[in-house]
Amino acid sequence: MPRQLDPSDPLARETAAERERLANLYAGLSPEQWAAPSLCAGWRVREVLAHVTMPYRHSTWRVLRGIAAARGDFNRFADRVARQDTARLSDDELLAALRDNVRHPWLPPGGGQAGALSHDVIHGLDVTEALGLDRVPADRVRHVLESAGPKALAYFGTDLTGLRLVATDTEIVLGPGPEVVELPAVDLLLRVTGRVPVAPRTG
Repeated sequence: MPRQLDPSDPLARETAAERERLANLYAGLSPEQWAAPSLCAGWRVREVLAHVTMPYRHSTWRVLRGIAAARGDFNRFADRVARQDTARLSDDELLAALRDNVRHPWLPPGGGQAGALSHDVIHGLDVTEALGLDRVPADRVRHVLESAGPKALAYFGTDLTGLRLVATDTEIVLGPGPEVVELPAVDLLLRVTGRVPVAPRTG
């Protein structure tokens, strides 16, 4: 039997639940929505899903060779593969790649289960926010924000100097600064990941 997510791990359960939620949302998209721009610059909705399902369809060896061919630039490699995959796969095939792997045990290098959940939640927002679809539950976002250490913030180029981000719909606070930004957890995550500029509330 193929390996699957560990059902005893709360983060693994959240990961599977998020993939299933997104698969159901994708299933209801129109052709125009599949072709709509996402929050990922230069990617349509279908490229985002191609990227999310890449680990299920490409071997580790294929990925390593691709990164090497892109001169070590993962983002360049990921963009190239997403465009190649959407050119050869239909939207239904991309959706099937997600549905068939809801409990896939893939973990990003060095990211653990929290990294896998973050990958699905953040790229899910790239689609749902762009299309105005239902948002991910706040408590699921809390798990992502709780794992957003200095390395993750540096990756996204986020500077929280002087800021304290406080979620209004779940228990999460980020940053020790005196300037408080109070927003729903999803809006905080959009700012932490650079999808929306961090704009502190003053006065």
